[in-house]
Amino acid sequence: MALQLPFKFSGGSSDSLTGARSRVSKMMEYDQPLVWVTVLLMLFGMVMVYSASISLPDSPKFAAYKNTYFLQRQAIFVGVSLFFGLFVFRVRVATWQRLAPWLFGFTLVLLMLVFVPGLGVSVNGGKRWISVAFFRLQPSEVMKVVAVLYAADYTVRKQEYMHKLTKGFLPMAGAIGLVGLLLLLEPDLGAFGVIVCIAMGILFLGGINAIWFGSIGALLVLIFSTIIALSPFRRARMFAYLDPWQEDNALNKAYQLTHSLIAFGRGELFGVGLGGSIEKLHYLPEAHTDFLLAVIGEELGLAGVLVVIAMFYWLVKRAFDIGRQAIAIDQTFAGLTAKGIGIWIGVQTFINMGVNLGLLPTKGLTLPLMSYGGTGVFINCIGLAILLRIDYENRVMMRGGRP
Repeated sequence: MALQLPFKFSGGSSDSLTGARSRVSKMMEYDQPLVWVTVLLMLFGMVMVYSASISLPDSPKFAAYKNTYFLQRQAIFVGVSLFFGLFVFRVRVATWQRLAPWLFGFTLVLLMLVFVPGLGVSVNGGKRWISVAFFRLQPSEVMKVVAVLYAADYTVRKQEYMHKLTKGFLPMAGAIGLVGLLLLLEPDLGAFGVIVCIAMGILFLGGINAIWFGSIGALLVLIFSTIIALSPFRRARMFAYLDPWQEDNALNKAYQLTHSLIAFGRGELFGVGLGGSIEKLHYLPEAHTDFLLAVIGEELGLAGVLVVIAMFYWLVKRAFDIGRQAIAIDQTFAGLTAKGIGIWIGVQTFINMGVNLGLLPTKGLTLPLMSYGGTGVFINCIGLAILLRIDYENRVMMRGGRP
């Protein structure tokens, strides 16, 4: 007797099954190496944040904290960032393009709110945070990813005017100038520098007139030089950077730099061992934030530093590859956004590493994905989730599908 099934396959259900399998295969086609490099950098950062901060409770400033305080908070930051990153990955690139001008305006309002009494929080002389419920939001970090989206959208909208000064460059210069004014009032020259590099980089990739670009670049150098020259503490930092080992500098403005260099010197090729840093024992200020690379250099040596550099190099290169791929299939906004994310991560990483190694004057910028800080890690994850989405849509479109 023939076996009777309680159901049968019809042509329609077979097509539905095939369509479902096709959709599943599309969703699984994401850049796995990019995900793993991002996760590894964050996990490695958590380990080094714990190592760099474990002795902080020995000081009066952090006496009320446990040894695991910063590790626990960083783990929460990473977990929340990855969770929201999954949601951001599901947002279509076209939606980000549509929202870009509104997000820029909203973030400008956030930058203004840091000056509102009761909302703005001042730390170490800088008013850069907004107190929101149980955490502090740093609007300058939010502006980095928003600047990428806004500059990419602006370049696409104004493509026909890119060779004209008044219609092509000046409106964008005015917007970034307003951001710069607010950041300088905080003050946060480092974030302003990164945002200027993002905007200028995207405009250059978008086809701005080369003569105007060179002239504007020279003008920006003059502006930043003037800001430093007119600011006594920035001027002192610059002179200290030029000769950090001079006695007055080593004990004052170049104190962080000299101890960072000592940390790298102690690390030599393979380091003194994980957890064995001496400089983190209250000699090197902000070891778990701005100077995390120095602790890596001391504990894991040149080998550890080169591994970190290699991972960031791969990350930035991959962002540019994704951007080039998007532009090749006529997705200009997506391509410029991907390259803008690469510029953002690359410039901030270069500045942080340059400061740690004494190649650049001391500036308060964290190492992306690795340094302690909630807003920084969260925004880095948001940016990379957008990059993953761009890559996903590239793959779907190259197979003839629709994202």
